[in-house]
Amino acid sequence: MLERAHQAPSLLESLEILFTAHCCEDAPQVVSAFVVDLYAEASRNPHVADLVRDVLTTAMDGVTELIARAPEAQYARQGLSPTELAELTFAVARGMLMLDVLRPHEMTATERPERQLEVTRRLWRLLFKPEEELAYA
Repeated sequence: MLERAHQAPSLLESLEILFTAHCCEDAPQVVSAFVVDLYAEASRNPHVADLVRDVLTTAMDGVTELIARAPEAQYARQGLSPTELAELTFAVARGMLMLDVLRPHEMTATERPERQLEVTRRLWRLLFKPEEELAYA
């Protein structure tokens, strides 16, 4: 998934790939429930916590690097660092997983990727200055 995101022509498209990766599964709600359950188990089981922490660290490092290398990173609002941008991206993505678990019947499999893209683009507008704003900077 990170490799696909690295090959995207823009940071926004990279984030879209990351946000919609789980939507392509046959049963995205099952994937979401598994991730939430895995986090719950990590709170009880130190071995699982170590494994989850390792996976998240690798993913966070990869996304942070992706953001840091992107030209758009210099236009982050309020001087957010690549690490802060990655943390916010992960927080929103994990929140969307939780919504999949808590509100499974609100979206069809067809609607889910579009909703993820909508959220990604809204996050983008919050985190990065629009091009017309850059023209006057």
